[in-house]
Parts: sequence; C-alpha cells; structure tokens
Amino acid sequence: MTGQPDPSPDPGPPAEEAGAPVAAVVVLAAGEGKRMRSARSKLLHEIGGHSLLSYAVTAATMLQPQHVVVVVGHLRDQVEAHLAEVAPHVQTVVQEEQRGTGHAVQVALAALPELSGDVVVTYGDVPLLTGDTLAELVADHRTEGTAVTVLTAQVGDPTGYGRVLRDRSGHVQAIVEHRDADAEQRAITEINSGIYVFEAGALRAGLAELRPDNEQGELYLTDVLAAARRSGRTVSAYPVEDVWQTEGVNDRVQLSRLGVELNRRILDGWMRAGVTVLDPATTWVQASVDLGPDVTLLPGTSLEGATSVASGAVIGPDTTLVDVEVGQDATVVRTHGSLSVIGAGASVGPFAYLRPGTRLGAGGKIGTFVEAKNAQIGAGAKVPHLSYVGDAEIADGANIGAGVIFANYDGVHKSTTTVGAASFVGSNSVLTAPVAIADGAYVAAGSTITSDVGVGELGVSRGQQRNVRGWVARKRAGTRTARAAEAAQAAARSDQQTPAEQTPPEQTSTEQTGVTSL
Repeated sequence: MTGQPDPSPDPGPPAEEAGAPVAAVVVLAAGEGKRMRSARSKLLHEIGGHSLLSYAVTAATMLQPQHVVVVVGHLRDQVEAHLAEVAPHVQTVVQEEQRGTGHAVQVALAALPELSGDVVVTYGDVPLLTGDTLAELVADHRTEGTAVTVLTAQVGDPTGYGRVLRDRSGHVQAIVEHRDADAEQRAITEINSGIYVFEAGALRAGLAELRPDNEQGELYLTDVLAAARRSGRTVSAYPVEDVWQTEGVNDRVQLSRLGVELNRRILDGWMRAGVTVLDPATTWVQASVDLGPDVTLLPGTSLEGATSVASGAVIGPDTTLVDVEVGQDATVVRTHGSLSVIGAGASVGPFAYLRPGTRLGAGGKIGTFVEAKNAQIGAGAKVPHLSYVGDAEIADGANIGAGVIFANYDGVHKSTTTVGAASFVGSNSVLTAPVAIADGAYVAAGSTITSDVGVGELGVSRGQQRNVRGWVARKRAGTRTARAAEAAQAAARSDQQTPAEQTPPEQTSTEQTGVTSL
C-alpha cells in the first residue's frame, strides 16, 4: 500500500510547536436544518462515508485545542449519540432555544472555565473546511495581533452572503448581510464565511453587548466584530483561495454538490499517486480507503469504509466493496462485497456476492453468480459458477462444480462443511452440514452428501436413473412434445430399414422435365 494521505491538506505543525494552544474551538451545530426535509439531523447526513459533523470535529481537533465544544439543539439526542460514537473527547452543550449564533457562543462559553488566548468558532455543516485552513487562520490572527479574524473568500456570485467591508488600512470595518446591503455593497464579492478566531477577552466583552435589535430578534455573532471596533480594537480578514472550504450544506442539493467535490479531490489525489481511474464521474472512493500503485478502477466502482486494494489489482466495472481487503494483481468484476479478504492474484465475479467472513486465497476463484458467506477458500481453490458457499472451509486446490450448495442451516443452527485439498465436488451437489470431504476425494455430480467422504473416496448419493418408455405418448398426447417424439421415432424407424425395404423417394425423370441432371 502507498499509505497515501487523506485528501485533506496536512494541518501543519502541532499547536504546541506553532505557539500557545488554542483555548477552545466552538462548533455550532444546533440549527434545525429545515431545508433538508429529514427526520435525521442535517449534521448526520454524509458525504464520503462520514457525517458532516464528523468533518467539522476532525478539523477542530487537529488544532489540538484545550476544549472542543459542540453546541447542540435540534434533534440533539441523535447528535449527542453520534458524537459519543465518533468523537467521545468533545464536550456538548445544549442551546435550548435557538436565538442566534451569538447566543449559541454565549451558551458554549458559559459551560467552560474562563478562557484566555484564542477561541475559534466554526460550523458543523462545512465539511470541506480543513484543519490546515483553521491553523493558518489562527496563525494569521496571531501575526496580526487583532481582536477578531474572520475567514473570507472571493466568490463569483455572492448573493445571500454577508459582505465584508474593509477600511482604508485593509482591516474589516463591518460585515453587512445581503438583505441589508445597498447596491454598492452588494457589488462586493468578498464574503463572510462565519468562521472566526476571537481573542477570548474581546469575545466575552462583545457577547455581553449583544442585543436582539433585528427582525429575527436574535443575537448575532457578527455584532461582536462591531463591538471590537467600537472599543478601538482591530478586526482583520484572512481570505482563503479554496472557496469550497466555506461552503455549507443547507439542503440535499448542496449535500450532493459537496459530495461530488470531495470525491473529485480524493480521486485526483489517488490518480497523482499512481492509480488509474478510467471514469472519475462514476467512480466513488471514500477518504478512508487505501490504494496501491497501478491499481485500476473501472467505471461504476464504489470503494467504502476500510477497503484496501494492493498494487496491480483491477476493480470493476460495477463493483461495490465495503471493508474489503484486495490482494496484489487480483481482479474483481461486477461484485458486491463486504468484510471480506481477496488474495493476491485471485479473481472474483462477475456477479459475485461476498458476504462478511469470506476469505479467498491467493490465485483462487469465486466466479459467476456465486454467493459466499463465512467461507475460507484456499489458495488456488475454485468456485466458478452458480453456487452458494456458506460456513465452509475449502482447502487449497479444491474445485467446486457448478450449482453446488453448501447447506449450512437446518432451521435452528448454522454448521460448517469442509472440503479437503485438491478434492472435487461435482456439479449440482448439495453438501449438508456438518459434513467433511477429505483430501483427494470426489463427490459425484448431483449427489446429496450427508455423511463424510474419506481420503481418495468417491461420494455418491443419488437415485438410479430409469427411463419410462412411451410416457410422452400416453401422458402428453397431442402436445408439440408428443409430435416431436413421433417424428423422431418415425425417422429412426426409417433409418433402420434396409435399402430394399425403403420406399424410394419420388423421382422426376428427364422425360418428365426435359432437364438432364448434372
């Protein structure tokens, strides 16, 4: 494996190397998210296999702050349960009544000891924001020595965003919301991302001055910037070139757009690391996936979770692998697999289904329309066609014929079947677990095996064939099958007659036709 890094840029040196650690990062995650039209919290919707909130918490944690606080509100039981699973180190505080961003930060600070130093405020629905960018924001804030630094971006269409007004020195004079901006201000393309670094004292003082003097009756965090200016302090802006890092998710259209962009970045990173992606538009790879050099991903491939693919392997087309390990030079075609291992040089598919616990050895084969579950299939062993292999141990070099069923369930218990090295199980057989086929043994095609087959033995379990003469004529008279049988019988009788007994075909003489045969 290449160990290619996460597509997010490196966050830079740890906080203790860059200076004093950040006092706290406050992640605002209390909103209702009405436009998602979902019974699930907006923050738990996913792109790239991870929740929106998890990206925000990861970026915050990369600053190594003394405190990470997530302000929750709407559907907070869902959000708190999710955080307990993916980020148990964070502290949650409840904003019982959503009264604006300023009020949310007030709630967060009230739950913390008195802070000194820097406080970063960010959002739970900005998944492409990286820890690297937050670190750069903090570094610029400290270099400038300002009370507040706001992350900004230049956008082509700033409609709906707050505009950043700068004074003659280049510092932030004010932030004007779109609905309050005049025509000249609306022409400004530098927008407020809503992500800030505050000097803790300036933040406390500004929050104390907040008043709900607006149509919504809310406390706005942007008013803290104005309070800092009134007190004679400076407010600066740190523009980020990557505008995507300021993009929030409010509805499923935006969720899709950011998911596509994240996937594009992941694929770009892998292609630059030596992976061939034939059609990036139909290929999806989550950030947690690891790929080796010279891997080829064909159209319609989706790699998820902890999937890893070793060098030279070819995946796809139309394949989904979740938490699957694929060995060097293996091929996986039109397959769905999860929690499975595919050995080096092995082949899987097309139309195979690998369920959890499947392990295919080096050079082995799981072929067309084969389903495997909790199956250990040895090196060079083959299950080529139309089989169900459940709770099985198949040794090296064994061959499982077409249509073989490993009958592992008796309605109460699951049991295991073993097939020995280099053994052969004939087509359309049923192996009724628990049963063992020894090394170097055969099972005759069409057998139902209920007892063990020993070394070098042939296991046969099937009724003796008998053919009932005249059955079709008696039981299916008048059908096209009966007519076909009658015609075949007549032809057979004709073939069995001697030349003298045969009636010569109707002949046409030269006298009748006037034509001489050539």
